[in-house]
Amino acid sequence: MGLVLILVALIAFIVLATARLKLHPFLALLAAALLAGFAYQVPTMEIVKTITSGFGGILGYIGIVIVLGTIIGVILERSGAAITMAETVIKLLGERFPTLTMSIIGYLVSIPVFCDSGYVILNSLKNALAARMKISVIAMSVALATGLYASHTFVPPTPGPIAAAGNLGLENNLGLVILVGLVVSMVTALAGMLWANRFIGKDIELVDNGTHVMDSEDYEQIRAKYGVLPSATKAFAPIFLPIGLICLGTLANLPAKPVGEGLVFTVLAFLGQPVVALAVGLGLACTLLRSDNKREEFHQRVVEGIQAAAPILLITGAGGAFGAMLKITPLGDYLGATLSALGIGLFMPFIVSAALKSAQGSTTVALVTTSALVAPLLGQLGLDSEMGRVLCVMAIGAGAMTVSHANDSFFWVVTQFSRMSVGTAYKAQTMGTLMQGIAGIITVWLLSLVLL
Repeated sequence: MGLVLILVALIAFIVLATARLKLHPFLALLAAALLAGFAYQVPTMEIVKTITSGFGGILGYIGIVIVLGTIIGVILERSGAAITMAETVIKLLGERFPTLTMSIIGYLVSIPVFCDSGYVILNSLKNALAARMKISVIAMSVALATGLYASHTFVPPTPGPIAAAGNLGLENNLGLVILVGLVVSMVTALAGMLWANRFIGKDIELVDNGTHVMDSEDYEQIRAKYGVLPSATKAFAPIFLPIGLICLGTLANLPAKPVGEGLVFTVLAFLGQPVVALAVGLGLACTLLRSDNKREEFHQRVVEGIQAAAPILLITGAGGAFGAMLKITPLGDYLGATLSALGIGLFMPFIVSAALKSAQGSTTVALVTTSALVAPLLGQLGLDSEMGRVLCVMAIGAGAMTVSHANDSFFWVVTQFSRMSVGTAYKAQTMGTLMQGIAGIITVWLLSLVLL
């Protein structure tokens, strides 16, 4: 029982340090790893060695992938590719199903672009569509926000699910994570859209918070800032070609060897490695550079991408250190035996992740911390297979979106740009993410009945 109490105290420390004391998650996780070493009576000389090896080990596998994915996202954001993607979806779906259209736009844009940035970029488009189709701004806001949130939480190359996959030993099988993530995220996006539909006919008063509300004319001005927008092919290629290559690499490496073991296998296996696939995506993203001095523009985008990726890399590394420390303690065997008797399986990582998300606000921190915590317990939870690990990532992701409220920066981005009152935002956005989380874990559980 003492082992569990120590773990509870460590989780409480991480939550209090990040949420109440405003300590950066990187330092909070490193401190938790150090405290865990002393609390579990790890030999003194092994503590620092375990922390450093755990930190470096996870980044050695997944660090380059996170950086490349972030740089691609920055280029897509700055080049106007996100606007092109949005307008392409509108052309394909028309304006008959406004909340569905908005949800799909958010879903696609947030695969490479952070959901906060995606919402800011698409806010004027959302308001213009709401005005043109005479639909509640609240409904369109929730549809966009939950669409963005779905792929942000489940689908690589978004950094959070990549880091969780790395912690659970799936760094060489991201294709499977992407395939299952696309399924689970589609269900959660649909759940968010259905929740948004509750507000279509409601006349909810918007608050004047000083945020300028974009109308159709403003959207044209925003669009004009990008000049000539890239084509749909150029906009989508840096996202979908790497995802396709990773999935083909996963397919080629299946035990049945569906493409044989000759030249085709060698090429697909090489190109399907996440680092290589994202390098190809970065090369395609370079075609979106438009300044006269493309070399200088590319350098600037790389710098911006590295700056955006740096905090995620540090948190991911610290999460790896925390997980490595827990792995060498007797906690895994004890908890495994206890949890196996309870038979809660995938619901355990979901509950831990949801508790961390709700308490400290960051989806990425919840994904990284929970995956590091659960990694030593996979065998005892019955999830120590390739598919078990993938579903564990999905369960953690479902928890990491439950729920977005006042301690989450995304909550305030949605609230301020949509001019919702805080009370309305809790009813619309927070409850929407709760519906998404519940839909997510139910989907993961149903998949486990078939795949495990």
